[in-house]
Amino acid sequence: MLKYPPEFWDDKGQLRLPLSYWLILLLQSRSWVLLVLAGVSRQQASTLLGLFYPDPHDFWFGLIGGIPAVAGFLLSGWRQRFPRSWQAWRWVLIFSLLFSFIQPSVAISQDRVQMTPWLIITGVADLLALCWLLLDGRLRDCFNPHLMQAE
Repeated sequence: MLKYPPEFWDDKGQLRLPLSYWLILLLQSRSWVLLVLAGVSRQQASTLLGLFYPDPHDFWFGLIGGIPAVAGFLLSGWRQRFPRSWQAWRWVLIFSLLFSFIQPSVAISQDRVQMTPWLIITGVADLLALCWLLLDGRLRDCFNPHLMQAE
């Protein structure tokens, strides 16, 4: 007997990735999304980047921290072909979210950066996404190799 109803499975027999997975990846790759938006807007690029990242170093750290999410977008299409990598990728995303939450928190506590509303919003969103990635059963099952295919 299946743990999930038939509409939760795709045509390949894989458990569909929930919307929360895609939202978590978008949250983690926010610097990459901003880079694309700045590239499209051309003349307002520096204004747009300066609005969200007053310190350019924070933007570069955001790009580096978003690499696991960008790779997660690519790997999600190949999860049947690389099951071990896919299974481990949940933990890569968890540690990436943990780093993206802890790094600004430590910087704020040491008075290296000024607390801004953007920093608070993204910190709370990172913490919620971390909890969701750890605790959501369906999302956890999407990374389980035994449940990757319908029986």
